[in-house]
Amino acid sequence: FASGESETTETEVESSEPQVQETDGVEGENAGAEGSEAEEEEAAVTIALLNSYKEALAENNEEKIAEIEASLKSIEDEKFQLEDKVASLSNDLSTERDRLIRISADFDNFRKRTERERLNLVSNAQGEVVENLLAVLDNFERAKSQIKVETEGEERVTNSYQSIYKQFVEILGSLGVVNVETVGKQFDPMLHEAIMREDSAEYEEGIVLEEYRKGFLLGERLLRPSMVKVSAGPGPEKPQEAEVEEATAQGSAEEEAASS
Repeated sequence: FASGESETTETEVESSEPQVQETDGVEGENAGAEGSEAEEEEAAVTIALLNSYKEALAENNEEKIAEIEASLKSIEDEKFQLEDKVASLSNDLSTERDRLIRISADFDNFRKRTERERLNLVSNAQGEVVENLLAVLDNFERAKSQIKVETEGEERVTNSYQSIYKQFVEILGSLGVVNVETVGKQFDPMLHEAIMREDSAEYEEGIVLEEYRKGFLLGERLLRPSMVKVSAGPGPEKPQEAEVEEATAQGSAEEEAASS
């Protein structure tokens, strides 16, 4: 008998344990179904009221008519309230959507600005380092122009020196350093520093004739301008002007011959 009571108790304990059910989205579907059923029920109630209203009108039952009209007015008022609520929620949704778009745009601008600032910092740091190295490059080039090889030992030293110079230039190139173009190019005050002007029959006015010191760019940043000599003109004689001068000279010669 005691064992029977124990078995009964164990059975009750097991049956009292909560049962876990997996929904997997069924609740959302049920909610949608319940909403549709509620709408159908409200429509059925409204239709029933309208039918009752017709019957009351036919029977001329004023009390029932007033009661149904009050119910219909209550439904209509509730409908207006719901429409206002929907409009308000739609407006709130539109406002929040616009705010989200603005926040997204602000974040994108912040990200781009931060990236530009980072690149500027890197470029400035590189620029400062390279600017300090330009003086070393100038010394290399001055020494190169002054070296005169006379012995085999001096030639070996010169070759070693040239190898170091070449490697130094390649390192600057790998950092993005390039020479400012000069001879034969139009003078640009943003890139060139004119230290002399000279008449030239070969180049038009404003064209760079000679470079005295190299200028360098790091990307779009000017590390230092080139020191140059600039043409003051008049440049090469134009074919049309030459023909006019020749014709003028020929005419003058003919006039002198005729007068003589």
